[in-house]
Amino acid sequence: MVLLVAGAGWAYLKLGGSIDTFSADGISDNRPPGSAQGQNVLVIGSDSRSGDNSGLGGGTGEVGRSDTAFLLHVYGDRKHAVAVSVPRDSLVDIPPCKGRDGRWTEPQHRVMFNSAFTVGETAEGNPACTQNTVEQLTGLRVDHTIVVDFVGFSALTSAVGGVPVCLPNDVYQRDLSPKRPTRGEKIFSKGRQTVSGQRALDYVRLRHGIGDGSDIGRIKRQQAFVAALIKKVKSNGLNPTTLLPLANAATDAMTVDPGLGSADKLLSFALSMKNVDLHNTKFVTVPWRYEGARVAIVEPDASALWAALKADRTIDGKDASGKKSDGGDGKGGTPGAAGNTPVSGKGISVAVHNGTTTPGLAAQATELLRSRDFTVTTTDTASSQDHATTVVEYGPGLREQAETTARLFAGARAVESTTPGIQVILGTSYAQNPTAAPGATAPTTVPSTVADEGRSADDDPCANLSYG
Repeated sequence: MVLLVAGAGWAYLKLGGSIDTFSADGISDNRPPGSAQGQNVLVIGSDSRSGDNSGLGGGTGEVGRSDTAFLLHVYGDRKHAVAVSVPRDSLVDIPPCKGRDGRWTEPQHRVMFNSAFTVGETAEGNPACTQNTVEQLTGLRVDHTIVVDFVGFSALTSAVGGVPVCLPNDVYQRDLSPKRPTRGEKIFSKGRQTVSGQRALDYVRLRHGIGDGSDIGRIKRQQAFVAALIKKVKSNGLNPTTLLPLANAATDAMTVDPGLGSADKLLSFALSMKNVDLHNTKFVTVPWRYEGARVAIVEPDASALWAALKADRTIDGKDASGKKSDGGDGKGGTPGAAGNTPVSGKGISVAVHNGTTTPGLAAQATELLRSRDFTVTTTDTASSQDHATTVVEYGPGLREQAETTARLFAGARAVESTTPGIQVILGTSYAQNPTAAPGATAPTTVPSTVADEGRSADDDPCANLSYG
């Protein structure tokens, strides 16, 4: 809805200025293939304190940082959508990214997800690096990326006349700024209320004194807020009275990729999504668990979620037309179709060797293999680290088992060897896309923990206060 408003405002109300875009030079050449079954939009909330953002509170420093991010998958029927949040503290692998000096960085292993946005340490941040990271993490091609900053977000909530929220308890100044020596004044009262501008920003940034005090709890609150914002925009309608201020705020709020960098492109893309129903717009978080003070992404649940989106399957197990399409086997595949039979490693023992310079890759593959019931006997580094593709070597009588193993790795090939057993030698193709190969993941139904979490954009803000 916000994109539609912005595009309509530019195309029909002849607003002055230009739409801010970021350079596409930093987008990786090693990208997942595109799909005709849906579109993926990466939305990044930037908490840069530079420029006009400096007066809106928060931390210090001129380096652009990402405060929140979600991948919006718009299904092929253009009636369903799901937004998958990635916690900023998630431990992920960041691929090579282009810095402000024009050089590409070395890959980073198991670092915080939000650090991708800081690569290059510029005031505007590095959305291309975050996009590269999301594509590597999910195996999904990101069609468009949008960055929303503090000032734009604040103006947008004011332009719609405020957004309804609901709080389980009173909130005080120290809850927003934990380093305060005293509790301070009350800034939010318990119950229903409408927030806009600075108060809306404080609400979505709030972490302490509400819910469980975690970033995960804040994500759920942010998801509910975005859902309420969409609902408010739609309920206001697109008339001349509401359109101009909202269009101004929407375009000022966003920095977009070059593919959306003109009024025509923005409007065309927005119109392609205008029939997405609020009730069919869901908000979920990638499967996760705590790992110390950080967040680990849980496998194979995450891979099953990405596979479902690749297949254009909704989180309740339906295809984009709203019909069941699991072919009657309940597993998201057509009975007897070779490419859709889930890989099972029961009774298969393998050794895993990292044939690349990417650290931790063998351990990552081991986790994938064990999630499919393979027995992993060895995890180490191969004798050489220059393998471009993954090779599965097999000894006498193990061809069928080796071919089953190879199905888990995109582009892998099974090669006969005189060495007994099965050896998986990982190549850079797996490092660039460390998810299971298409058609090889376990059933492409979304894990129940994710499906149960799904929140509709049409939900009442007071319907569930477990997130605060």
